[in-house]
Amino acid sequence: NQEITWSLLYEEWASYSVFYKYQPIGLIRKYFGEKIGLYFAWLGVYTQMLIPAAIVGVIVFLYGCATVDDNIPSMEICDPRNNITMCPLCDRACSYWKLMTACGTARASHLFDNPATVFFSIFMALWAVLFMEHWKRRQMRLNYIWDLTGFGEEEEGEKVKLTCTDRLPAYLTTVVTMCFMIAVTFAIVFGVILYRISIKAALHISNYPAARSNIRATVKTTAAIINLIIIIILDEIYAAIARWLTTLEVPKTDKSFEERLIFKTFILKFVNAFTPIVYLAFFRGRLVGRPGNYLYVVGSYRMEECAHAGCLMELCIQLCITMLGKQLIQNNLFEIGIPKLKKLLRRRKSEMDTKQEEELNKTLQRHEKDHFLGPFVGLSPEYMEMIIQFGMVTLFVASFPLAPLFALLNNIIEIRLDAKKFVMELRRPIAAKAKDIGIWYNLLRGLSKVAVIVNAFVISFTSDFIPRLVYQYMYSPDGTMHGFINHTLSYFNVSDFQPGTEPLQPMHLGYHVEICRYKDYREPPWSSTPYELSKEFWAILAARLAFVIVFQNVVMLMSDFVDWLIPDIPKDISLQIHKEKILMVELFMKEEQGKRLAARDNHNQDNFTSPSSADQSPPQPRSRPVSHANCY
Repeated sequence: NQEITWSLLYEEWASYSVFYKYQPIGLIRKYFGEKIGLYFAWLGVYTQMLIPAAIVGVIVFLYGCATVDDNIPSMEICDPRNNITMCPLCDRACSYWKLMTACGTARASHLFDNPATVFFSIFMALWAVLFMEHWKRRQMRLNYIWDLTGFGEEEEGEKVKLTCTDRLPAYLTTVVTMCFMIAVTFAIVFGVILYRISIKAALHISNYPAARSNIRATVKTTAAIINLIIIIILDEIYAAIARWLTTLEVPKTDKSFEERLIFKTFILKFVNAFTPIVYLAFFRGRLVGRPGNYLYVVGSYRMEECAHAGCLMELCIQLCITMLGKQLIQNNLFEIGIPKLKKLLRRRKSEMDTKQEEELNKTLQRHEKDHFLGPFVGLSPEYMEMIIQFGMVTLFVASFPLAPLFALLNNIIEIRLDAKKFVMELRRPIAAKAKDIGIWYNLLRGLSKVAVIVNAFVISFTSDFIPRLVYQYMYSPDGTMHGFINHTLSYFNVSDFQPGTEPLQPMHLGYHVEICRYKDYREPPWSSTPYELSKEFWAILAARLAFVIVFQNVVMLMSDFVDWLIPDIPKDISLQIHKEKILMVELFMKEEQGKRLAARDNHNQDNFTSPSSADQSPPQPRSRPVSHANCY
């Protein structure tokens, strides 16, 4: 009975009070079909696998909190006895500043930039492989239980066959449009960069003390929020554009249409979500130049530098705001608010009041009630938000070890939210068979491979992990981290400023500055090659590249070993399938043997009846007595 099944789903699945229970996957499949059942089974496996990742991430974060007071580099930055004067962070408006003022940022950066993050990156790479293997085994078990092991999707081709010449204009339109959309994303990110540069200069010359005291925090937070708003708006635009481009291509089958639409939407949304993060991780602070010879864009905009503790803290803030904002606003608020708003509008258009509607619902069957609900638009939006979240969890986990915890908390709510939406807000879709999650598995596998490379570069180039190791084992006089901060700072003679770029208030600190420091590995102004890259720079660069190669190959090798070690089919299912094959072969052999015995009995019966039939036959002519004798 549909009504009974619906009631069970509402009580055991679509209620927030049962968030700690396993989903009734068999019931979901019975009511919605295999395709939707597989989605919720995959979402359950993904959420379950996030539990160990979240626990390890919290331990890594707590390790950073426990060791922050023992971290020698941050202690040196916070020590007022060092009295290090830093060069201005912008032209004219900014003045010299004390390194001690970056104490809070340095201590916060250690929470995410410590030796445990390297271990966590390796752990998450192996976690992604274990997740994929666990899902393959779970999927195989469901295929066996749901009798889908021999199921193959067969779709008829279109009646009108289009040639490559017919499709060429659509393909060219797709490529050009997608390149243009990606260029728009880059342009918007560049616009946010200009916003950060200009607002920083404006706050430096502000007359409000509160604005001047929290410049970095204000700039980081507001820029991240602007990026989040732009990402949410562009996501909706890109989804519509991807559907339009896929329709232009006239795919042959529904499956081909869905796969092409998913691929285009994923590319556009992935670039939209991760471009600001990639900029902070790999480009910010790299294309700056040096005091006296800075790099400028769009006229007088000087490229922004990282804080002394590195860009990892800003990367963490951007990742945190983007991830939490997308989950809170785009995934949850939109999924709750928009259906409620549509339902309210439908009620206002209806001439019945609430009591009349309730009385009518009591008399209607389940399928008649579904008619008043919203249309089902497919599983692609549900998968897409989880794939983007998977990218947030795995790609830059070295900079944000709490990402799995936030993803776990979101998914616990997301499962029940989606359940309530499917049961209460959407019409029951036509059940569709499927034996796997399709192209989404390939996207997940690709992201898990890319995550290894990305995390290797984040640890190597974004954090200070490699410079610290090189200093400790090559340049430290006592084999400790004492003196590391002074080693990372180069000297600059303020008389070498370009005309018009020196500070407007050179006496801001209360004394005349002749030499200021900046974070880079360059020769001092009194050397024979002033401001050239030093040998320490090249040694650290070689160590960074070597770490990327070693990290990538070791983790990839471990991942492939884990993939080889774990069989795709559970042992009990494999044995059961093998037994069924043996039984099928035995049954086939018995049938064949029965057919042969039946044929042999029929043949013997024919031979036995042939003499009597010969006796009853008319007398043979005398001309064939010999042939009659040969019959016996």
